[in-house]
This record gives sequence, structure tokens and C-alpha cells, in this order.
Amino acid sequence: QVQLVESGGGLVQAGGSLRLSCGASARTFSSYGMGWFRQAPGKEREFVAAISWSGGVTYYADSVKGRFTISRDNAKNTMFLQMNSLKPEDTAVYYCKARFRTTAQAMAVVSPSDYWGQGTQVTVSS
Repeated sequence: QVQLVESGGGLVQAGGSLRLSCGASARTFSSYGMGWFRQAPGKEREFVAAISWSGGVTYYADSVKGRFTISRDNAKNTMFLQMNSLKPEDTAVYYCKARFRTTAQAMAVVSPSDYWGQGTQVTVSS
């Protein structure tokens, strides 16, 4: 069982930056692929970014490529999402997720094997 807790959300103006964090309780955190999804009001949850267990491979949705950077610190059981050049359409609840021994690309789809955090709100004003 893995417990995930997101933090770092908030209100920011368009063009600004935020850094999200996801802390994990797993004792073998380094064995988990990690990722971020988001869900805007009235829309389905969508993939944002993912990172392999080692941090060596990352994968991004086209909508955030070049603006967002995913990273992880396995020594601190924490994953990050640095979000730059934010746009109003980035407004959503951001969720982190984990899946045991999976690739970054595989994290782009939802699986019954996924563990999810409770989400953190990101609001970008125009």
C-alpha cells in the first residue's frame, strides 16, 4: 500500500510558475513509476507527465511539453512537478499517482494498479 500526498498548489497569474510536490509513504519508493494527472471542472482526468523509477526517463503530454518538468528525489520519497509559463487552461486539480515497477510511458494511462493522492488545486488567472 502506498499513500501519496500532494502539496504546492495555489493561485498564480498567467505566465507565472508553481512547483508541486508529491510525498510517498512507500518504503520502496524507488521501485515505483510516478506521474501527474489533472482534472478540470467538467472534464475527464488527463495525463500530464510521468517519470520512471530511476528518474532517467520522463514522458509529457504535448500540452505541457517545454513548460513543465517532472523530477524525483528517491532519497526523500518525493516527486516534483515544476510548472512554468502557466496558462489559464492549466487550471485543474492535480493528482499524483504511483504504480509498482512500470515505465514512464505506461503511466500515461490509468490502471487498477495505480495509487492516487487526494489532489491539489492549481488556479491560473488571466
